[in-house]
Amino acid sequence: MINRRSLIAAAAALTLTAGAAHAQEWKKQFPELTFAVIPAENASATTDIYTPFAEYLSKEIGVPVKLRIANDYAAVIEAQRTGSAQIAFYGPASYARAVLTGVKVDPLVVQRHNTGLTGYYSVIWVRADSPYKELKDLKGKTIALVDPNSTSGNQAPRYFLNKEGASVDSFFGKSVYAGSHDNAVLAVAQGTADAAANAWNSETDNYLTRLLARGLLKNAEGKPLTEKDFRIVFKSDFLPEGPFAVLDSLPADLKAKIKQAFLDAPKKDKAAFDKLSGGKDIEFSPITAKDYDGIIGMVKYNDDQRKRS
Repeated sequence: MINRRSLIAAAAALTLTAGAAHAQEWKKQFPELTFAVIPAENASATTDIYTPFAEYLSKEIGVPVKLRIANDYAAVIEAQRTGSAQIAFYGPASYARAVLTGVKVDPLVVQRHNTGLTGYYSVIWVRADSPYKELKDLKGKTIALVDPNSTSGNQAPRYFLNKEGASVDSFFGKSVYAGSHDNAVLAVAQGTADAAANAWNSETDNYLTRLLARGLLKNAEGKPLTEKDFRIVFKSDFLPEGPFAVLDSLPADLKAKIKQAFLDAPKKDKAAFDKLSGGKDIEFSPITAKDYDGIIGMVKYNDDQRKRS
């Protein structure tokens, strides 16, 4: 006998079957996903940090997620422009550059730090035993930047110094791109640069503490250094954290599945989640494109200043 209960059960079964069939459709189009990551640390450290998380995403999404450590920030932008990377981790300025150059991406989440904040600061470090007490003391000296598309390691210092009437290119005697946050700090530690622009979350979470945790903070003679061997001479306004983003063209249900996998990570695979920050972050928090309007404005301003110089 057909009754109301059996009809409801049949409808539910049909819905589940249709949903499964729909999922199989995107799996045919994307039997594998690529996750591109900016090289914030050196390549081996970045691989070590992100590999467990890529493995977690593979299990949650249901298709293999291949990790790609980019050679530079621009490579992540290009990987999404060409569609060869469906998921990416950006810095805020590299995300802004992607948007400004026409890459259609959808920011999903950012990491929330143990401070409760979803952002950080740009700082300029010098050695504590140097004569540089204030930013003005670095006029004519050498600064290690990170990458042209790094927020804390290039775009923010340029923006805030320009606002104070000084250009990075004219204020410093020489500026070099170190390629990663780690390398910029090590340039100061080893004496090949007088200062380094970098990211700073808190006293207990920054690139000095991360290098210390890996036993890599040493001077040119190989002597271990500590946080006390460095001094901050510049600190920017607060900056939003960089987003984990997906191609806007992905099927809506796939995007939702990826986003949910990120949001569930702290509970479903805490070890992989903690690896991303050395245990210093507490969760992923949703983010929207509008949250980066200020960063897009910063990048536009810097571009305009460069054209005028």
